[in-house]
Amino acid sequence: MNKKSIISLFWVAFGVNIFFFILDTDEKTVENFFFGLLVCLMYSFFIGLSNGFTNEQLNKKFSWTEQTRTRVTLGIILVIVVNVVVSYLCGYINFVLIQKTATTETFFSVKYSFVNWFTINIALLISAFLHAKGFMEELKKTSKKEVVQQKLIANSANAQFESLKNQLDPHFLFNSLNVLSALIDENPNQAQKFTSSMSKIYRYVLEQKDKELVTVSDEIEFAKTYCNLLKTRFEDSVDFEFEVKIEDEQKFVVPLSLQLLLENCIKHNFATSSKPLIIKIYSEDSYLSIENNLQKREQLKESAGIGLANIVQRYSLLTDQNVFVEESESNFKVKIPILTEKKSQKMNTYISPDTENIAYERAVKRVKELKGFYGNLISYCIVIPFLIIINLLTSPDHIWFYWAMLGWGIGVVAHAMNVFAIGKNWEEKKIQEIMSKDNFGK
Repeated sequence: MNKKSIISLFWVAFGVNIFFFILDTDEKTVENFFFGLLVCLMYSFFIGLSNGFTNEQLNKKFSWTEQTRTRVTLGIILVIVVNVVVSYLCGYINFVLIQKTATTETFFSVKYSFVNWFTINIALLISAFLHAKGFMEELKKTSKKEVVQQKLIANSANAQFESLKNQLDPHFLFNSLNVLSALIDENPNQAQKFTSSMSKIYRYVLEQKDKELVTVSDEIEFAKTYCNLLKTRFEDSVDFEFEVKIEDEQKFVVPLSLQLLLENCIKHNFATSSKPLIIKIYSEDSYLSIENNLQKREQLKESAGIGLANIVQRYSLLTDQNVFVEESESNFKVKIPILTEKKSQKMNTYISPDTENIAYERAVKRVKELKGFYGNLISYCIVIPFLIIINLLTSPDHIWFYWAMLGWGIGVVAHAMNVFAIGKNWEEKKIQEIMSKDNFGK
């Protein structure tokens, strides 16, 4: 239990103690006030801890958004059972063991039924708040997750586009075809290897286009193929060194990140036989480093840095670890995190704007319905106990609170059935049935 929850339980106990101290205490002394506060704290913490634990366990096993009906049904059953048991336990400790104003037999008699009933209602009120809070927190998490997924889809698409754009860049393609044309006459075997490398590059791009993460070994294998293509093109002007730890090979990086960084090395540095460009790919702690000797070429126009920026954005959506860029007078290095946990690999299917709007409207309507129900339930749990108190204090011989409790209770149950159970299922099934008949008739 965190500090905020403890403070909340303390204020609940303090408020209940003041209420009873003013209305139900004959001797209003400091000793009685603090004794009552200790008793209320016992009730508050026992009920709060038991409800908090029950709510936490239910949240772990049943999602509010994906298993709403099961979560609500089990929640109502368990909360009622837990609160009845804990309320009676606290009452027994208070009246039988601490104050010794009752025996076991009298405690479970009609004499203490009002006290136990009041305690159970307070417990149910706390539970209603906890469940409403849990639902809203789950809703926020789900909404945030959806936003992250949509951003990830957009950024993955951008990375795929950037990678394909670099490979299909007219200069790149023109140079590659020139190299291939020359190799066909000079070295047919090398030309065949060059063609094979290019086909592997495109195959890898198509295979990884829907993935968020790939293994380091797959990315390194692809990078070596891409380096072979560059090596064939630039010969001894470019050299590559790979030193990746074996234990890192089955971990994960974002796909096509090495291709983008290798292309950046070639794009922003000149390479000659006398001054070769040396590119190193190696493991460094929990990072995969791509380092090259700095030989900046004059740029006709300033680079937009889209490739590196995209890698940084995709990592920011997947992990708290940062991408580091280090530049000195002689070297340039980019460090990308090596992740140990594999996220969901397949991207979500594209949702058309019309479908997305409809889904959003339905979600908004659903949230309003749920908020309305929980507001109704919380109001019931607050108002009914006070009606009981007013009834017993003003006219104990004439019990009338049962009518309000029963009438409103039936309304709450009907509201719950409409939101979670019979009403919605019947409507959805009937709509689908009518639509199916219409489509079949056409």
